[in-house]
This record gives sequence, structure tokens and C-alpha cells, in this order.
Amino acid sequence: MAIRITIISVIAISLVAIGVLWVNQTQSQVKPGALFSPGNATVVANGLRIYTESCAACHGANLEGQANWQSPGADGLLPAPPHNESGHTWHHTDKVLFDLTKTGLAKFIDDDTYKTNMPIFDGVLSDQEIIAVLSYVKSTWPKNIQERHDQLNAQQATSGE
Repeated sequence: MAIRITIISVIAISLVAIGVLWVNQTQSQVKPGALFSPGNATVVANGLRIYTESCAACHGANLEGQANWQSPGADGLLPAPPHNESGHTWHHTDKVLFDLTKTGLAKFIDDDTYKTNMPIFDGVLSDQEIIAVLSYVKSTWPKNIQERHDQLNAQQATSGE
């Protein structure tokens, strides 16, 4: 009887371990051109924490952005855009979003005269922290938007840009 219970226990533990490994593998499968991990709960939770501390003051607690984000304000600068599905964030690849966040728009467009309220996070957040924030942002998008974004990443990966 004790041997039977031991065998059943070993089988049960093995099945649980296989299930956990399968879930982790499917959640962390790398898609072409992808830097973000919107299916990784640990990364997303860390990203939410960092977003709340470093981004929400401008981009909104619910990723809603600032009012009239497509028109310059009185200071001549564009307000912070939304990062939810109503904005244009998901129109850019992971690499573009990462580069914009890390080094800023002026460097990205190679125009040192371009002015923006968006801070440069190079030296403020690590690469992994930036990826966590952007993984959180992507995790909030509807599945169809995430899939379209994955397609953009794949196109960028195959074109070699």
C-alpha cells in the first residue's frame, strides 16, 4: 500500500511539474522581434510598479494620457499620449518603444533641437526595468491589438530594420 501511494505521489508531482514547465514555456515563448513579455506575470507586476512610480503622473494611472495629446499645449510641447489601445503606442515596434523610452525622441529622430516633456530614462531605469514597464503597458491591450503589435515586431524582425 505504501509503495502504491509513493508511486501515485511521484506521478502527481511529475504531472504538476510538467504543467508548470509547459505554462512557463508557452508564456515566455519569444516571438520574432519581441522584447516585451506581456504574458509573464512577474515582469508585468514589476512593470506596473515602475510605471506607477515613473510614468503615471504624465501618462495616467489608467494609461489614458493627457487631454488633447495630439495638439501642442501653451508651451508648444505635445502632452503625454495614452498608452492604452486608443493611442498610437501599439503602432510602434518593441525596439522603437524601447529606444524612445531609453534615449528620448530627439535622439531617435536625430534632432537635438526637438523639445519634449518626456524624460530620458537612460541611467534612471535599467533596460530590464524599461522592458518591464513596456511589458505591463502591452499586457493591458486587448488581445487583437497585442496580435497586431506582434505582427509589427515580426515584420521589423524579418526586414532587418
